[in-house]
Amino acid sequence: MNRTWTERLDAELAGFRRDGVYKKLNHLDSPQASRVRMEGRGDVVILSSNNYLGLCDVPEIVQAGKDGLERFGAGTASVRFICGTFTIHRELESALARFVGTGSALTYVSCWSANEGLMPALLDEQDVVISDALNHASIIDSLRLCKAKRLVYPHSDMSALEGLLRDSATARTRFIVTDGVFSMEGDIARLPDIVDLARKHDAVVAVDDSHGSGVLGKTGRGTAEHFGLLGQVDVITSTLGKALGGAAGGFVAGPRAVTDYLVQRSRPQLFSNALPPTVAASALAAVRYVEAHPERVATLHENARYFRARLLDLGFAPHPGETAIIPVILGDTAKAIQTSEALLDEGVFVTGFGYPVVPQGQARVRCQISAAHRREDLDFALEAFRKVGVRLGLI
Repeated sequence: MNRTWTERLDAELAGFRRDGVYKKLNHLDSPQASRVRMEGRGDVVILSSNNYLGLCDVPEIVQAGKDGLERFGAGTASVRFICGTFTIHRELESALARFVGTGSALTYVSCWSANEGLMPALLDEQDVVISDALNHASIIDSLRLCKAKRLVYPHSDMSALEGLLRDSATARTRFIVTDGVFSMEGDIARLPDIVDLARKHDAVVAVDDSHGSGVLGKTGRGTAEHFGLLGQVDVITSTLGKALGGAAGGFVAGPRAVTDYLVQRSRPQLFSNALPPTVAASALAAVRYVEAHPERVATLHENARYFRARLLDLGFAPHPGETAIIPVILGDTAKAIQTSEALLDEGVFVTGFGYPVVPQGQARVRCQISAAHRREDLDFALEAFRKVGVRLGLI
């Protein structure tokens, strides 16, 4: 054991604790739902989950995962092109392509892997990739792995984006990549403007819709549906670990040529096991469930509107938006963590975020609303916010 190394890590961890930014893991002993059993806390209301449609514990979705395990076993034990791919993967990919409005889809073990497998495979030194400044960390890491020239525009600044498109006119491919819903802000990409600029400058548009799939649009098909642009986005990446079942996995959706090329060249496809069949089966059931139950999406939208309005009534200042992500900006990282701990003492689990996850001075507690929340759950959480807000001088 190298003691010099571990002592350095221990000293840095002690600094995190001293500064009030140390993160603790809370252990749950029940399915992810609107209320969960938390070790040492009992029943708490969850406001920190990506389980936007409340599908994590829907019986038929859970049963589909069990059936997939029984039928296909634990997994492929290798990569798909070497040992074969299960028919459940093909079924899921067809359903995902239909759901997001593309010609085909290809699954990965996570959306992180999907993003990291996308741009490095498709782009090289002849190309330019143009990224929103607030894109998810998985996109940023994908850019670092990509050999294309990397350009970044200020968050949602369309004038800056067009300037970068003009400046890179000689590139073989200009590849614009953006989150659909920005996870820390809860705001939505200006997708109609981005698509218009891409058409004008012969660029490609890729959207990571991890926080939009199942959430935005009348039937939950994501940011493209929200803006009436289904079928008009070149590439969509998203996750199966949030609204679409909540287990794990991700996918790339786009023209058949894109997914076929990724099968040939995408390193996470070529060197990683396939998505476990139990997850593929439960995710397929989740997609079908959303298609059959659009009222879940309507309930989510109503819950989010209600919670945001009531926070404003209490005197909080949630970040403006219309998604299920409702950040309450508190400024100081220690204050955000103190607030989240105080709320947990009141029976509400909502996570505080600070630097480096968000910029200095922009620390927040991020509320995430679910269709599974009943009105009494939301009112219980709002009363906890009122108590903590008064006690800590936040309102």
